[in-house]
Formats: sequence, C-alpha cells, structure tokens
Amino acid sequence: MGIYHEHILPHLIGFACGSKPVMLQRQKIVPLAEGRVLEVGLGAGPNLAFYDPARVELVFGLEPSAGMRRKAARAVASAPVPVELIGLPGEEIPLDDNTVDTAVLTYTLCSIGPWEAALDQIRRVLKPGGRLLFCEHGLAPDENVARFQARINPVWGVIAGGCHLNRPIPELIESAGFAIDDMETLYLPGTPKFAGFNYWGSARQR
Repeated sequence: MGIYHEHILPHLIGFACGSKPVMLQRQKIVPLAEGRVLEVGLGAGPNLAFYDPARVELVFGLEPSAGMRRKAARAVASAPVPVELIGLPGEEIPLDDNTVDTAVLTYTLCSIGPWEAALDQIRRVLKPGGRLLFCEHGLAPDENVARFQARINPVWGVIAGGCHLNRPIPELIESAGFAIDDMETLYLPGTPKFAGFNYWGSARQR
C-alpha cells in the first residue's frame, strides 16, 4: 500500500485516535462490552485497556493494516483480556454466524470503504440479542460546519487514510438493519468542529 500508508499514516492515526478527548469517549463505550467481542478496526489497540476482564471472554481484533497491527503489538501483549488479531477488513469477517455477543466500532465507520458490507457482516456474526457499541465522528448538525465538511472531505480522505468527515452515522447503522437503543452526541472539546462531532451509543438487530 506504499510507504505513507504502511509506515507514516499509522503513526498519524495513532496520535489522533489517542488524544485525551477521544480516549475519554472510548472509556464511555468499551467497558460495556461483554462475552465474545468483535472489534472492527482495532488500529493500534487504544481500546484494549478498557475491556473489563470480568465481563469479556475474548476480543477478536479485526485490523487490515499491517502497520497498525505492528503498532498494536504492545497493547495486545498488555491487554487485560485475550486478544486474537485478524488481518482482514471489516467486509471480510472470518467468523461463523451468531458467534459474538458484542461488536465494537470506535472511529471506524468513517474510513471503511464498503461500510454496508461491513455492517452486514457484523449483523451476521452477532448472536441474537447481541449489541453493537459505537463511538464515531461524522456529519455535524450545524449547517455551516456541515458545508465545510463537504468542501474539504475529498482532500481529507486522501491524507487521512480514507476517513470521511461527514458520514451520517445513525442513518448508516439503521439502514443496515440495526435499531439504536440509545445515543448521545457532542462536539469533542479541543477538537476542530469539522472533525469533532461525535455520536456514541448502542444498537441491536431489528
């Protein structure tokens, strides 16, 4: 995939996704996971420290980037729960149907290309009654911010590894056959508004 995507971009993403406001958002969602967990877009493993070993049996960490998997090695080694790395994208989840209790998406839907296929795969592997926990940035509700997101999104995607600034996260989740149980939103403090509107909550299959 080239030097930039495999050696430079992982460090930039790791820095951005490990900022204090983002880590505080992760702490709101990840401890809710239970049972056998699928985390799509493991990245450098910033969520791993937040899994509750009293609730979680195993985390399948799906991460297609070899560079990010290398960065995740230390977090995997020190994780409080067992972690099995899977080097495939979200649309290619090599797990059987109805095999995980919780799916976790944190700052991932913004950059998955075929997001429909990824969410379909998540629905497939979730057990009946299983939960999708999500924490994502996306389309801002303020018209002026949304217009700016649309204007810079093409360039942003090139430099940020395919990240989309303005995906309507709730609509994506619901269009894939999930019903959102609860959701909160805010602009992350200390983050530019165009990249900092967050949605977080949980959903179940309809």
